[in-house]
Amino acid sequence: MLSPLKLKDRLFYGWVVVATFLVIGTTIWGIRFSFGVFFKSIEAEFNLTRAATSGIFSAYMVLGGVFTILGGWALDRYGPRIIILVMGIFTGLSLLLTSQTNSLWQLFITYSLLLAVGTSSLYVVIMSTVSRWFDKKRGLALGIASSGNGLGTLVMAPFATFLIARFDWYRTYLILGLIAWGIVLPLSRLLRRDPYEIGALPDGAKAEPTDKDLPQPRAEENNLQPTDLSLRQALRTRSFWLIIFSWLLYASSLFLVLTHLVPHVTDIGFSAAEGATVLSLVGGTSIVGRVLLGTISDRIGRKATGIICALVQAGAIAWLAWSQQLWMLYLFALIYGLVYGGMTPSMAALISDTFGLRKIGAILGVLDVVFGLGAAIGPVVGGLIFDVSKSYFTAFLLGVVAMVVVTLFVTQIRQETNRKS
Repeated sequence: MLSPLKLKDRLFYGWVVVATFLVIGTTIWGIRFSFGVFFKSIEAEFNLTRAATSGIFSAYMVLGGVFTILGGWALDRYGPRIIILVMGIFTGLSLLLTSQTNSLWQLFITYSLLLAVGTSSLYVVIMSTVSRWFDKKRGLALGIASSGNGLGTLVMAPFATFLIARFDWYRTYLILGLIAWGIVLPLSRLLRRDPYEIGALPDGAKAEPTDKDLPQPRAEENNLQPTDLSLRQALRTRSFWLIIFSWLLYASSLFLVLTHLVPHVTDIGFSAAEGATVLSLVGGTSIVGRVLLGTISDRIGRKATGIICALVQAGAIAWLAWSQQLWMLYLFALIYGLVYGGMTPSMAALISDTFGLRKIGAILGVLDVVFGLGAAIGPVVGGLIFDVSKSYFTAFLLGVVAMVVVTLFVTQIRQETNRKS
């Protein structure tokens, strides 16, 4: 394997980090967002209500918040290579053990708990690490690196549907667990904390010559900017709490849609394959959204891009609530996927711009806990509403309201400056 110190002489190693995260993210996020494909199989297997089935995923998201905090702290301390290695081990182990379950309580351990350990910190690791490698092209780099979110959904939803139809949901999880081990574990070796670790600068800028071109691990700490806030300082700002509530509402709306989209499509008369196709389209167009809108955010501003994405998401969910024909569902998937994809890199770049990079891992870790809480609330609320009304219409309208409020909150976020503690 070509060492980073040699590879950096041929191309900026930050793009290797981005490509590595793209593949790892495709695998882990694909597994994470495929739960909707397994939803009805698990519901039927254990004779559950929609709310109870949603509870498995919601418990996973709540537990993920705990491990996200630990992951953000560990990332700043140990770097992404070790963290991703541990995550890959637990992801594969979780799915292998889930394939052997025979009761509901076991799923809460093998899936909700162990998969939370294996996947919950991925957003923090990717956004923190890539933000350290890039400055001027941060939006583009974050968009590409996080495209595994959409690509994973695009690939994993139909793949899992095929495997479930060919075998069953147990053996499908067994296969996915082996795939996770085969991809994530070896690729984790390519990751590095920041460009200073290999004697480079962000965006591939030329560094001043140094003796033997040795890495400069302390360079980042010696070049803090006025916006480099600690977690404690960030907690004292108005912008931090605006982002907190934006993240909570955004995650609630997003995961309400992603978790219940396939069940909704099949409930209104379409096949499981067509439901998986709609979900895959959301994932596929989100890839375009991450790259395109991530690049646009570098030009028109992260906040403006975030506002546009949030507002259009509200409109798309409203369209979904009234959609009864397949072409309408496809149109929803194309629009929603585009702006949902663009929301992630633009908001991550906005957070970096607002608070700086000094403790970005810890800051994103706390924010991702809130995101996980929202992601736990949304599916359960959707399931409860369906159990009562036998329809997702009201649930989707709540998703619309949440995204309108997010739009208003994002307009109030401003760059914070470093004040003495």
